[in-house]
Amino acid sequence: MSIGIRWALAAVTVAILGAQTPGVDAAREKRLEWWREARFGMFIHWGLYAIPAGEWKGQQIEGIGEWIMNHAKIPVAEYEKLASQFNPVKFDADAWVAVAKRAGMKYIVITSKHHDGFAMFGSKASKYNIVDATPFHRDPMKELAAACHRAGIKLCFYYSQSQDWHEKDAIGNTWDWPDDTQKNFQHYFDTKVVPQVRELLTNYGPIGLIWFDTPRNISKENSQKLADLVHQLQPNCLVSGRVGHGVGDYDSAGDNQISVGNVHRDWETPVTLNDTWGFKKNDNNWKSPEVLIRQLATVASRGGNYLLNVGPTAEGVIPAPSVERLAEVGKWMKVNRESIYGTSATPFPYELPWGVITRKPSKLYLHVFRWPGREFSLYGLKTKVNRAYLLEGGRKLTVRQEHDSASDNYSLRIQLPERAPDAADSVIVLETAGHPDAMTSLLQQPDASVTLPAYLGTVHGGSGMPQVRFDGRGVAERWVDPKEWMDWDFRVSSPGEFQVVLITSQQKYGRDWEGGHRVAVEVEGHKIEGTVTDQGKVENPSNPYWPYVRSVIGLVRIDKPGVHKLALRPGSIESAKKFGLTLVSVDLVKAQ
Repeated sequence: MSIGIRWALAAVTVAILGAQTPGVDAAREKRLEWWREARFGMFIHWGLYAIPAGEWKGQQIEGIGEWIMNHAKIPVAEYEKLASQFNPVKFDADAWVAVAKRAGMKYIVITSKHHDGFAMFGSKASKYNIVDATPFHRDPMKELAAACHRAGIKLCFYYSQSQDWHEKDAIGNTWDWPDDTQKNFQHYFDTKVVPQVRELLTNYGPIGLIWFDTPRNISKENSQKLADLVHQLQPNCLVSGRVGHGVGDYDSAGDNQISVGNVHRDWETPVTLNDTWGFKKNDNNWKSPEVLIRQLATVASRGGNYLLNVGPTAEGVIPAPSVERLAEVGKWMKVNRESIYGTSATPFPYELPWGVITRKPSKLYLHVFRWPGREFSLYGLKTKVNRAYLLEGGRKLTVRQEHDSASDNYSLRIQLPERAPDAADSVIVLETAGHPDAMTSLLQQPDASVTLPAYLGTVHGGSGMPQVRFDGRGVAERWVDPKEWMDWDFRVSSPGEFQVVLITSQQKYGRDWEGGHRVAVEVEGHKIEGTVTDQGKVENPSNPYWPYVRSVIGLVRIDKPGVHKLALRPGSIESAKKFGLTLVSVDLVKAQ
């Protein structure tokens, strides 16, 4: 049995939470207009959990800050007492919005109620809220709504609809109420969720979107009820994919996970500036401005939105390292915003070794992360380029385009200044004669390398539907059956001897990985065999929480230019941990 590339891409699509059903909804398209233009937003996780800030009764609690109640199994009666201590006297809505605006962000999504059940707004549906239960006695959401309106920023609300550790009938609190049979989720949903969502949509003016989260075992009927409620009260308000059951307006990637390739759907990824979402005083693992800028460009190049999180302190202050990094991103955006706002995905279905591409009608924006020196080369672009220039400063660049009919290779070469205008991401603009048209087959790149991504391969073998599937990053997972194998077609313009390298993925945070698999690689009648072993890690800034592992299998020879096929066949797969062969790509690196 053979399952082709369409199946692989479909699997990647449905791996993202809340995948949309086919069909065009005119109302939904209208709602998405501002969001597609924005591309960049600020996430804010703020609540009672900022008080313990990762520590409970003198002990550091592992995990993300806003989950401290769950991870430390803090009884409701104890956690509630934090409300009497919550007095964010340094909160300044205009200052928060200014941080977002300087960074180039177009919308703010703030936690109106997280899983701990505490409402960060004045609510008549529950007295467990910041106005009634704290000495602060102010509604910061009203102040944020006003500040966003003044600054031209869209205000959006996060709301946890299924998990609520404060309520016995909700999902999640198994330490106070361990007996699920005694829970009446519908009662919680009808008496707290629906009334509070209604309050958020009627008391704070126009809202850009409601960012629901962790649907868990919510019914499709209740997910639909929430989506309908939002659209009835505010027809232009979007519903995030995490409302559940595919009824949202757009899809949500996993936390800190950047979806793969040229994704043909509307999607967004939430990303942390450090490792946690809510404030955690000992988490100083801050991402560099370079990583943030490159992640932003990468998400936009795949047709997505980048939602970057800050976790303010219990006093109401966004930590200085967050402010500083966002200011650096803002400096880059001030120069290069044209290459992000309102752009769509790259015309190439695979990643490129030097950076990423965003586009607009008759324009390509080449985001060059690795500056090549005096000459830059791009293969596979068929469309004529009328003009090329650096986005920073507008310097005109000399372009030469050629087509080699023997290898059917389209090449574009651009003369560059020796030094990159920006160390993180220098943008080259190509003005094209019409809509950019690119070869979608896998091509050998100007550095002579060939990358065969797992998600663009064809799965064969096994019995029935294959066990191999692809996660949101495009990584093959559940490859535990050695009878299943994959192959790829690819085009070579410069033949020769190549080193075959398998790139596999560890689990999140590098917790686990399985090696020891025996594999065979076949190319044009040449066969080599080897073992998947850990021969070093590969930097993976797009998905830094999933380390990649490099395994050299051996050498193969390709004798002539043209289209070739590579097959990867396991001889045996180690799967004691049930991860198996977690393939990212097969890389061909030309031998010197």
